[in-house]
Amino acid sequence: MTRTAQPRIARPRIAQPRIARRPAVGLAALLLLVAAAPASATPSTARHLEGTLPSGAAYVIDTPDDWNGTVLLFSHGYRPEGAPNPAVNAPDEPTKKLLLKEGYALVGSSYATSGWSVEQAVPDQLAALDAFRGEVGAALRTLAWGESLGGLITTTIAERHPGRVDGSLSMCGLVHGGVANWNSTLDATFALRTLLAPDSGASGNSGASGDSGIRLTGFKDAADAATSAKRLGERLGTAQNTADGRARIALAAALHNIPGWNDPGTPRPAPDDYPAQQANQYTAVRGLVAQPGFAWREEAERRTGGNMSWNTGVDYSAMLARSAHHKEVKALYKSAGLSLRSDLRDLARAPRVSAEPRAVRYMADHAAPSGRLSKPQFDIHTTGDALVPVQVENAYRRAVTGADRAPLLRQAYTENAGHCTFSPAEQLAAVHTITYRITSGHWDDTSPDALNSRAHQADPTTPARYAAYRPGPYPRPFQAPTQDITHHGLFR
Repeated sequence: MTRTAQPRIARPRIAQPRIARRPAVGLAALLLLVAAAPASATPSTARHLEGTLPSGAAYVIDTPDDWNGTVLLFSHGYRPEGAPNPAVNAPDEPTKKLLLKEGYALVGSSYATSGWSVEQAVPDQLAALDAFRGEVGAALRTLAWGESLGGLITTTIAERHPGRVDGSLSMCGLVHGGVANWNSTLDATFALRTLLAPDSGASGNSGASGDSGIRLTGFKDAADAATSAKRLGERLGTAQNTADGRARIALAAALHNIPGWNDPGTPRPAPDDYPAQQANQYTAVRGLVAQPGFAWREEAERRTGGNMSWNTGVDYSAMLARSAHHKEVKALYKSAGLSLRSDLRDLARAPRVSAEPRAVRYMADHAAPSGRLSKPQFDIHTTGDALVPVQVENAYRRAVTGADRAPLLRQAYTENAGHCTFSPAEQLAAVHTITYRITSGHWDDTSPDALNSRAHQADPTTPARYAAYRPGPYPRPFQAPTQDITHHGLFR
């Protein structure tokens, strides 16, 4: 790629995040920091640059007319095998335009592979930063941010390569990590198969041969996974037509903590409207069976070299008691005249799924956050996320606290349904919040009122829905993978 001649060096301008409380003090401190900062960034006219990294991944760079010295490294979310895999450097075009208008430079890569690509994504993203430095110049500040799987990639970069970034922003991220993610997915599909397809003939990891076998892990190939998904999906559709089936689907959804409002296109059910909540959960559970539970799992198993999840030793009665949807499940079972105790007993007695050590170790090596932050991180999450339920933030907060890094983490929540359904205003408010923390050295007000004020000022045309919220416990106890491997006898 041809290098562009570097324009003259001048003092960078930083976009000023507007702070809802103590604005004069916060702004004054920020201005002092900017005045003292070395003029090492290289402002330029607006440019759009594309190229290819050594791994074969593509990268894309956008610079504004007047660069403020901060580069935002964006990590995109999961892309299934065979799907288009372009390089992107922002979550959406409206947010991208606002960031460029404020003077931020943007960079991101496509990753060398699609699928569960954390191993490839981290070095590709760091290589994209190298490309930015070569094409544009050295940044004063580097902020890593990403959404969904990209939130996990961002957190991995922040924890394992703190020298490359000054702070991080995870949006609806899988911050509980790959081990916990696949365990939680297994919990839901295991409950569905046990309760809705007791004649599937499956035992432990394997699905039985024949027309009714439903395999949950250890797939022979993508076609095998698709067959099992189709069979379980058919049982799921039949069950939704009966009161017993709806209660059991709600139980499986509760084990994964799928919220009763997870589609922003539907009205939010009343807190005690359990039938409406279950109908929403059913739609999300169908999506889980159609994609993450089988097709995406099969791709991840090929990557890791085997099954990376287990439910040996798991107490589903205790998990249900910890779930935010315990009351809903009890009410639906009672309405159906069905014994919840009996179904939980069936789950306890059903043959369990064990993990393969090499596969778990792969996930632990590449996709398991430790909580050991060295730079500040800000997490935001929608409260109605069915794909990556909001309780994962509780898991990561516990990990960070356990690593004695709690002062470096702040978390906030938007009152909306869906996965990563943030408005441009909400995303800009989050960028301003972590930018302020990086430049000032301390957190300013991260209350919902302050965040909504920043959101309105950044973009008054889109919603600002930050709300007071604290997620409940993550359904499974959150443990470091090394502890699981060493102490719990999880493997065959």
